[in-house]
Amino acid sequence: MEDSSRTRSLCSNGHERSYDQMLTCSSLARVIATGVFLAGISTSTVFGQNVKPDVVLTYKPAQSGVDIDTPTGAEIAQCELKVESEGKKSGWVLYGPTGQVLRRFMDTNGDQKVDEFKYFKFGLEVYRDLDTDGDNKINESRWVNTHGTRWGVDTDQNGTIDYWKIISAEEATREAVLAMANGDVARLEAVFLTPQDAQAIGLDQSISNKFLANRNTLAKQLQSVLADSKIINKSTEWVRFDSSMLMPNLVPADAGKAQKDLLVYENVMAIVSNGDENGFVQIGEMVQVGSNWRLTQCPRPIEGGRFDLGEGGLLLQPTIPGITPGTSEGISPEMRELVDQLRELDAKSPTADTPREEMIRFNVERAALLQKLADLSATAEDRTLWQRQRLELIAAATQMQTFPNGLAELKASIDKLRADKSDPELLAFAVFQNMLVSYNVQLQTAEPEQREEVQAQWLKSLESFVEEFPKAPEAGDALLQLAITEEFNGDLKDARVWYTRLVNDYPNSSAAQRGQGALRRLSLEGQPVSISGTTFGSQRPIDLASYRGKVTAVIFWATWCKPCTEDLPQIQQLYSEYQRQGFEIVGVNLDTPGADVEGYLRNYRVVWPQIIEEGGLEGRLAIDYGIISLPTMFLIDKSGRVVNNSASVDDLKTKVPELLRQ
Repeated sequence: MEDSSRTRSLCSNGHERSYDQMLTCSSLARVIATGVFLAGISTSTVFGQNVKPDVVLTYKPAQSGVDIDTPTGAEIAQCELKVESEGKKSGWVLYGPTGQVLRRFMDTNGDQKVDEFKYFKFGLEVYRDLDTDGDNKINESRWVNTHGTRWGVDTDQNGTIDYWKIISAEEATREAVLAMANGDVARLEAVFLTPQDAQAIGLDQSISNKFLANRNTLAKQLQSVLADSKIINKSTEWVRFDSSMLMPNLVPADAGKAQKDLLVYENVMAIVSNGDENGFVQIGEMVQVGSNWRLTQCPRPIEGGRFDLGEGGLLLQPTIPGITPGTSEGISPEMRELVDQLRELDAKSPTADTPREEMIRFNVERAALLQKLADLSATAEDRTLWQRQRLELIAAATQMQTFPNGLAELKASIDKLRADKSDPELLAFAVFQNMLVSYNVQLQTAEPEQREEVQAQWLKSLESFVEEFPKAPEAGDALLQLAITEEFNGDLKDARVWYTRLVNDYPNSSAAQRGQGALRRLSLEGQPVSISGTTFGSQRPIDLASYRGKVTAVIFWATWCKPCTEDLPQIQQLYSEYQRQGFEIVGVNLDTPGADVEGYLRNYRVVWPQIIEEGGLEGRLAIDYGIISLPTMFLIDKSGRVVNNSASVDDLKTKVPELLRQ
């Protein structure tokens, strides 16, 4: 706010006053005395003559960076201020030149003081400030609808959020990135696990100590990170949330990590932007506490080839059944010694500043301990847990070039599992990890002329995997990869074969849902298409059926998609040229929550309607049509039938005028 130390109130003579001065404003006092303010009698007449729109527009959100509609210049004179009352509630509502709501300032408890300040964008409320304790100062702020879910509390009322009542995982990473960009330790601490959080979820003491030690050294860690970072600076912006997990995992209370079930995200990344350049910030493991998502380690930009292995996912690390983390009861002395060694090693896990040689030494030592734990395990279940963790470590570190002869280690493990013939599911897991690592390593080192051969070998390995391990959990993913690769290569016939096999053989897998959608998309040409949803901003329903009689392009896109932005000027030119002749565009945005879709649409002056689909690329419409890359464009004729299910900008330039003439 412009006056963040105290909330201002409006007097009926049009002057600004603080709340404690409110009743000294004689004209407003007279209005209240006659019951006009509270009861709403003749309010449009009385207030319309005293409080002007330009005065209401001087009020700003207490928190910075809130995108709201604010008329300027001649537009202000076209605004209309009305009094609104309902029961005990009463206040002002400001309408813009086209009749959309811009501001709604209300007294919600009948004490003749405005305590709720609502701000709007495209007629939809996106943010509100609250004075909940009646001291005439803002102490809570909420972002709503298209601006997110977070609800913050400013306890000392200095304009800075001290803690969050509600914040999503996506928004917590956004806060973390902005805290780094501004070197603001307090802002980062506000989204970090607290001792009260650890107690509330009954977190195991050894894990709690590790996380809280990270919190206690945040200032030092942040200073060290920012001193060497080329990715984070004052202009850095958060782009989106990313994780290796498609959804949060639930760690049950009986797993021994906490007294309550935990929702956990592991390997979280934040994608950030510095103008034209994008970068990555490693957030690590996050845990939900009540309605809040918390960080458990200091975020670290991934600079060049350096990669911080962080905490190793403490909450999702396997435990030995019947043994509480932090204890060694009920196991042999040999196993107890290995468990203690592993904990000591993990307590000294590498950071972003760790030299590569030390990272290699750490990974090799940890892999060796995991193998020894597997060898001493009393049950097959425990043995599989330790071996699986070892294989994951070697695979990840090999891709980061921090495990010597990693591919050879994976192959040796595969050979041993084949010889033992005791755990076909673990063998399938090991083979799949080895395939992925081999493919990625070869792509990184291949010359341009060798890439086609690498792709061919990748396809062969996927086919071989499906044939050898048809019942493995990874088989569905392998088929999906086969189908996607063939589709990218332009071989739609073979892509359909693999998508069909995926759907038929693994009907209950998540991969099959996308495969079914891809088959639907590939069969669209000549068929009617059904797409409906809610429009961004107005929240009104939209259905492609209402576009019959128009030539329509449906564009699946996201703010982080560079080709989407690169195509935009040409698409806007086509829209400008042919819209009056009957050409329409409907966007389907596939961003994850927290992305600044509104800012993007404003900055690039995108005017056609947008369907905002929750879940991004994992959302309903993306799955229904098997969207595998962005942008994806459908071109639809006047009869509502699809002419092209993968149109390019050049296709639009050729076909739109042709279809309009029909």
